[in-house]
Amino acid sequence: MTVQSNKIKEELQHFHGTEMCYQIPLIRTLFTDGLKYLSEVAECFWLITDTSVIAKSLMNRSEFVTIDFKRLSKEKQDLSGYEAEIIYTDGNDNLLEKHGYRVTDFPLDELRLFFVNNTLMLPSEY
Repeated sequence: MTVQSNKIKEELQHFHGTEMCYQIPLIRTLFTDGLKYLSEVAECFWLITDTSVIAKSLMNRSEFVTIDFKRLSKEKQDLSGYEAEIIYTDGNDNLLEKHGYRVTDFPLDELRLFFVNNTLMLPSEY
């Protein structure tokens, strides 16, 4: 893990609740202070947009969606052709959807997000 990713992980631990919600204009999804910070330091607004669109489409199947980003091991990358995957569940380990990413510049190896009430957040902000 790089110095940048260690710093990001450490800083994300400081977000509890949120003082302000931000909105993705076209899809009107809300996201919290912690994700605003993450999108700026990791330059990953794509992650917030992608996960919001998918999670919003799953709301008819579950009011609560857990989103897990995971960078795959080298062996799994070789087998699947994907560098990372994002898994969407209902919070009770029932798989709702899974997406593979062939290439990613996201600095963290893993990240969990929650999507509830049209709002994307860090678990500590729930």
